[in-house]
Amino acid sequence: MRVEDLKSFGAGDNLIEALRSTGLKELYPPQEEAVKRGLLLENSSFVISAPTASGKTLVAEILALKLFFEQAGKVLYLVPLRALARQKYDDFKMKYERFGIKVMQSTGDYDSGDPWLERAHIIIATNEKVDSLIRHHASWLGDIRLVVADEIHLLGDSHRGPTLEIVLTRLKNMYPHIRFLCLSATIRNARDIAQWLDAQLIESGWRPVPLNEGVYFNGAVIFNDGSIKWIEKASGLEVIDISLDTIRKGGQVLIFVNTRRSAEALAEKASRIIVQELSEKERQILDSLSKEIISLGEPSRLSKRLAESLRGGTAFHHAGLLSEHRRLIEDAFRQNRLRLLVSTTTLAMGLNLPSRCVIIKDWKRYESARGMGPVPVMEIKQMSGRAGRPGYDSHGEAVIIARSRNDERFIVENYIKGEPEAIESQLADESVLRFHLLSSIAGLFTMSENEIRDFLRQTFLGFQRDIENIFKTVERIIKFLIEEGLIIKKSGYLRPTVFGKRVSELYIDPLTGVILRDCLRNPKPKRLISILHMICHTPDMMTLSLKEKDMEEMLDAYYKYEGELLIDPEEYPVETIMSELKTALCLIDWIEERTEDEICSHYGIGPGDLHTLVELAEWLLYSAEEIAKLFNLKTLIKPLSMLRLRISYGVREELLELITLKGIGRIRARNLYKAGFRTRQDIRLSTLKNLADVPGIGPLLAESIKQQVEEGS
Repeated sequence: MRVEDLKSFGAGDNLIEALRSTGLKELYPPQEEAVKRGLLLENSSFVISAPTASGKTLVAEILALKLFFEQAGKVLYLVPLRALARQKYDDFKMKYERFGIKVMQSTGDYDSGDPWLERAHIIIATNEKVDSLIRHHASWLGDIRLVVADEIHLLGDSHRGPTLEIVLTRLKNMYPHIRFLCLSATIRNARDIAQWLDAQLIESGWRPVPLNEGVYFNGAVIFNDGSIKWIEKASGLEVIDISLDTIRKGGQVLIFVNTRRSAEALAEKASRIIVQELSEKERQILDSLSKEIISLGEPSRLSKRLAESLRGGTAFHHAGLLSEHRRLIEDAFRQNRLRLLVSTTTLAMGLNLPSRCVIIKDWKRYESARGMGPVPVMEIKQMSGRAGRPGYDSHGEAVIIARSRNDERFIVENYIKGEPEAIESQLADESVLRFHLLSSIAGLFTMSENEIRDFLRQTFLGFQRDIENIFKTVERIIKFLIEEGLIIKKSGYLRPTVFGKRVSELYIDPLTGVILRDCLRNPKPKRLISILHMICHTPDMMTLSLKEKDMEEMLDAYYKYEGELLIDPEEYPVETIMSELKTALCLIDWIEERTEDEICSHYGIGPGDLHTLVELAEWLLYSAEEIAKLFNLKTLIKPLSMLRLRISYGVREELLELITLKGIGRIRARNLYKAGFRTRQDIRLSTLKNLADVPGIGPLLAESIKQQVEEGS
């Protein structure tokens, strides 16, 4: 179907012109089927299950353009990751802003209704952010006409699935006029999801670039079409040999491994070999990228390692990297500047990073509850789906590496011939239900146990299972919420207390709210270690795992600080308290201005992990501050606020006046302090030259700082 043909299905001239401006001439088969099934008519919802790169996102764009040009209302585009939100935002803004479409994204600050989004036509947000906006009763939610749920198969993910499920159910329940467009790669029970949402199902196996899936063993790749590719042994490493076969033919390679250490080591090894395949011009571009990596954030061994790998045309990607580094790597790979990228599964979820060849080196991984076991088929299919770049490749290749004949047989039967697992709701978990039930009562969405039953029946969980089977859990949660003063029950009705409402708005687990309240009311002195341990003791905090080398140090810390803790340490396993203390001590090192590299080396984490800890700690300290205000604990409000600022910037207290200046990070702030600039008044009275002479400042930044200080006077 040509773009012009959309006119006969209800598209106006403006819509067609907007699509033409992106270079679109013909629709892909899944897009054409959606149009023929009534996409451009009002009220139809759709679930589209089709391979990666088959054009699912464009279906959402067509419908969004129709709304903007010919009807009214907002489009809400749900994504599971901030990185995916950024990618969609950049893409939509570049393509459609010229037509007057305001594209906005919102992914942080869970204590706001974001009234500024009132001005947007397309809002891109993470599932968690939208859940938070619903809790705050954002005034513009009623203006939404279309909800796009990207990566809908994540309903089956234990971490991200329940929030997505609650958001979709809540929006469907509150605003019956909303249309839903749910997108996913091939899933086994897509019909269930379509029936749950009262949507039409479009299933397609079509790909713009055909995919060959194969297994490598003993020097050869055997593909699902029966063809065999013999791999020359050139490097001593099978995975690099397979990569070289593609790279020497002008393609890019994406390799998936199961650990960060493997990703880093393999990228380094590949770099030393692939650098020989690069032209002088490519080396110059990569050298520039390498320097850019070093300039972003504090220098660290990890960033230097990444920069060195980049010079050879390769990189590694995992959650331990700074988000700025991950973004630069993603963009460089997308722009075909990198030949090879080694990643953990962080890249398997939605990000548009196709390559000619995908190699799955590790199809087993360790899980604490089960030990080493095979990766789910769905994840393998998601990884494999990255193979084949539309417009560049005639076909894509996805290769799984086997290490024995038994492995080879297992891979063929389970991954190449096998179907992905059925998607099952993860909402029944007690901690998950506790979190969402409080929000349901606090937001006055459900006001009795019968209303809770009715709402749960409308969820995907209620579609798949008998809700009565989990209602014992619901009753136990309601009892907990009443006993802890988060809700009250009167004449059969459930109502939030002021405490319960605030905990829900803060987007923290009810148990976190209870721990913060009880610890803050504890008459013990509130020392730095006790406050930081308090937030590390909450279920919302990511705690650092204990390693064998930590045991002696952390046991010493346990005996040193157990008397200062605001909880009773005897009620919890010693290992749990030690893990929490390790996390608290890591945060103390951060605000005592130890370098990121020193902290990461000592605690066995990456800079990305450290920044995640800092972000979580900042939010929990903000929550603690709000709870202190609620319970009139006046003497704690200022110390909590000061500590939150210190955590945010990673500085000692004396730098707080300087650190808030734009362009001044913690290293420059410390340099200013050492040079005698202790206050903004010191800067105001100084000459530009004296300011510029401070290490890391320079003339341009000195002028900016001076201007900021003068304007703030």
